[in-house]
Amino acid sequence: MGIKGLAMLIADYAPSAVKENEMKNYFGRKIAIDASMSIYQFLIAVRQQGVQLTTADGETTSHLMGMFYRTIRMVENGIKPVYVFDGKPPDMKGGELAKRQERRDETEKALKEAAEAGNEEEVNKLTRRLVKVTKQHNDECKKLLTLMGIPYIEAPCEAEAQCAALVKAGKVFAVATEDMDSLTFGSNVMLRHMTFSEARKMPIKEFHLAKVLDSLNLSHDEFIDLCILLGCDYCGSIRGVGPKRAVELIKEHRSIEKILEIIDKQKYPVPEEWPFARARELFQQPEVSDPETVSMKWQDPDIEGLVEFLANEKSFAEDRVRSGAKKLLKGRTGSVQQRMDSFFTVVSTSNNATKRKAEEIQKNKNAKKPRGGGGGRGRKPK
Repeated sequence: MGIKGLAMLIADYAPSAVKENEMKNYFGRKIAIDASMSIYQFLIAVRQQGVQLTTADGETTSHLMGMFYRTIRMVENGIKPVYVFDGKPPDMKGGELAKRQERRDETEKALKEAAEAGNEEEVNKLTRRLVKVTKQHNDECKKLLTLMGIPYIEAPCEAEAQCAALVKAGKVFAVATEDMDSLTFGSNVMLRHMTFSEARKMPIKEFHLAKVLDSLNLSHDEFIDLCILLGCDYCGSIRGVGPKRAVELIKEHRSIEKILEIIDKQKYPVPEEWPFARARELFQQPEVSDPETVSMKWQDPDIEGLVEFLANEKSFAEDRVRSGAKKLLKGRTGSVQQRMDSFFTVVSTSNNATKRKAEEIQKNKNAKKPRGGGGGRGRKPK
């Protein structure tokens, strides 16, 4: 789920924090990718198209096809992806997982009824809701990434938290995910739609946390409290408090504790034994591996290994596998170029930039003045 309604709230209150971009503009960037979210997208996209990719034995392969071709596209655009897989869920997430299981049970019951009634459209819709990333999906994708020469990390807990830690440590430029809680975990930059199957047509949305905080006039801790009020995976929220009211309350009172002192609990019922403080702590100090000890090495693809795994085991067309592997190799060779902005430190203060530009123009004018009898005084070059 991530954070309920956060993307819309940012669009309304901090539009300058979001910009649209094309994949090619991330040339030379290292991007941490939420693996489970990406695999889910690959699985659901195929079902939405009314197609189920399988081997001759009926094993699903859409997750492998999505991982293979989307990753190739990123590498072709000069991106260095690193996939991050979820570890164990936090204890506090148990309630949300239980709710999800209840919804799955209800969906399965509705699916059975739709199938008995012969409602094909409803069957397709409900089947998509039951898509779940399994351990087998993850293990097969890890094997594929190894053969492709693409690094992956197994997070001790939440993948989004590990991705955010990599960004904060400067190990990668951004997190690519659809879950907005990457911002809550403190990722400076978050990218949505990077692994969408429609990515060729749909622009990538780039969110900047610093601009979100600046536009809302909130500290990061206050932003975390806002996200808890909106609704997160770790605990419930105050009933009746929507995004607009949540922003008003946080901006005026600055913490959930202060809000609880003044809020009308008859009008806005507060969950019993609400563990918001523990949820806040999980966002502030998540369980992650030290980014300084994490290994991220991009290597040449194992072409014959890919053919054996994808073509011989998973029924992919061998010529397409070999073609894709060559693109990986070519993209890896071309990615040794660095981005131009990696050679410079950019100061973003507009007033200073304007002042420096004016000084530079004046300096150039002075340099062009005649040194001798033209009425101007000579200027000794520095």
